[in-house]
Amino acid sequence: MRILDRYIIKPLVSAFLGCLFIFIFLYIISDALSRLDDILKHHVGLTFMYHYYLASLPIIATQTAPIALLLSTIYVFGKLNRDNELVAMRSSGLSLWQICAPSIAIGLSLSILIFSTNEKIIPAARLNADKMKKTLEGEKNSGPKEVIHNLTFYGLENRLFFINSFDSKTSTMEGITILEHDNQQNLIAKITARRGDYKDKLWFFYEFNRLNFDAQGQVSDDAIYRQEEITDITETPQDFLQQKKHQELMTIAQLEDYIWKLRKSGARPAVRNLLVELHQRYASSFSSLILILIGIPFSFKIRKRANIFSSFGICVGISFLYYVLTGISLALGKSGMLFPFLSAWIAPIGFSIAALKMIQESA
Repeated sequence: MRILDRYIIKPLVSAFLGCLFIFIFLYIISDALSRLDDILKHHVGLTFMYHYYLASLPIIATQTAPIALLLSTIYVFGKLNRDNELVAMRSSGLSLWQICAPSIAIGLSLSILIFSTNEKIIPAARLNADKMKKTLEGEKNSGPKEVIHNLTFYGLENRLFFINSFDSKTSTMEGITILEHDNQQNLIAKITARRGDYKDKLWFFYEFNRLNFDAQGQVSDDAIYRQEEITDITETPQDFLQQKKHQELMTIAQLEDYIWKLRKSGARPAVRNLLVELHQRYASSFSSLILILIGIPFSFKIRKRANIFSSFGICVGISFLYYVLTGISLALGKSGMLFPFLSAWIAPIGFSIAALKMIQESA
């Protein structure tokens, strides 16, 4: 490693670690203050709070690390520019890309680390933190109460379930739609019911309606309607809970497998939303690299006022614009106005192109 690389990397890493510590500290303080009523009401001890935030630490760190790296990059390069050290480096024959290479390498390394952490650590950490959060909010003795809304579940015998709400405590489903397919994934029946209760290891459906479809996809004449019907569904409430993982608790492999199952059933809106989530997993992991690229040329613009306050202001502006545009594009993707891949990558690609162009113009 060149001496110049170490000269840039050392203050950059030090500033990044300092910013990351401050962001994590402020996040914990603000979160603890927002939960102060629950802490006092349920007599939560310091030991429990310590373990709760320790479990949440990987989640907080991965969320704040890209912004911390952006802030440290703007500050360090802005200071080098103010002290005319960048001019001296370029006068020695170094190109702007050679000067920026150490910081770009740090951004790439952090992106890879965040991606690996999101896959291997975050799902278990989030699950553990959610359990402790319920205890913190006074649900410790309330039993396994959980209401899942808008449940999409691919079950046995090529059945695709769409359920408005599922209460695991009472084993009750509301607003039920079930699509049955044959082995070639052709629709053969559609079942709807207002409510379903699990009693004596059987599902009882109320206001049960079944429409059968022929080979041409037309509704046949043997439609069935009953006020109450005992179904042949073999899934138990526990099966629904085990299969229904929140998207943030799935790894990429699990998410891809779930998308594959839903695709076979023709659940296009659910598949589209999951595809947006899948591509966003990859795109969000590279936020550190993208933000550091866009931060470098901005740091060259604060020659006379390279302090932590001006750096923080630029950091806030860039981060706000980046995440707002990302949120808008994701919403457009889930609504079907953009392709899932494009909705996840349009902001990162756009910012990367703009950053590379700005760096090239400054070279």
